[in-house]
Amino acid sequence: MTKEGRVVNSRYDKYRQINRFLEFIEDILPNLDQGRESTIIDFGCGKSYLTFAMYYYLKKLKGYPVRIIGLDLKEDVIEHCSRLGRQYGYEGLSFCHGDIASFEGVEKVDMVVTLHACDLATDYALEKAVNWGARVILSVPCCQHELNGQMENSLLGPVLQYGLIKERMAALYTDAIRAQVLEYRGYRTQILEFIDMEHTPKNILIRAVRQGRKRDNGLQIRELAEFLHVKPTVVELLAPELWEPCEKTTDR
Repeated sequence: MTKEGRVVNSRYDKYRQINRFLEFIEDILPNLDQGRESTIIDFGCGKSYLTFAMYYYLKKLKGYPVRIIGLDLKEDVIEHCSRLGRQYGYEGLSFCHGDIASFEGVEKVDMVVTLHACDLATDYALEKAVNWGARVILSVPCCQHELNGQMENSLLGPVLQYGLIKERMAALYTDAIRAQVLEYRGYRTQILEFIDMEHTPKNILIRAVRQGRKRDNGLQIRELAEFLHVKPTVVELLAPELWEPCEKTTDR
């Protein structure tokens, strides 16, 4: 903000994104137990605008006993955020340096959030969340490159020949498959518009709430993957049994 308390124009898009994310967090508050400490992890926290905002919103404004951990690959950023946390007296807020796939800092997590975790980082975050039995997952994916390099289908050939179209289709298929895999693993999953396109082109949010009852959609996931000639990492991580007994086949 400026000295007058106004949001800096160049940071307004980020300001809108953070506040919109907090609105989604407000929606899932009934899934957090206000009678005990909830552990929340922000994977790929970066400069931690969202991490600090979550802590202030949940702990200071709503009175939820929370422990929030921010994780990022940039060591200097983590050191800076740790200093700020101590400066503000946020005892339940901590930051760790490391990558999502190898993070082993906790045994149980109640909520996992990711804001623009790039490409496969989102898949590893989802894997961690599911294996922890997290009650809530809020993920805004970013830079979905994997399927763009794999997709191949003769029927869709006339469409996929256009690079921009293929890129956008690959991103949409990626997030749809992620949502289906979460359903398969027992989550009620929605894909929602995160924020207006004018503020960020990365405007899809995956919201998943654990139900316990798995959806019987494994065959559909495998047939879709075979149709597109893809092998998404999220399936490899959370539903590898879907590749058995057969691997990818030819176009349908």
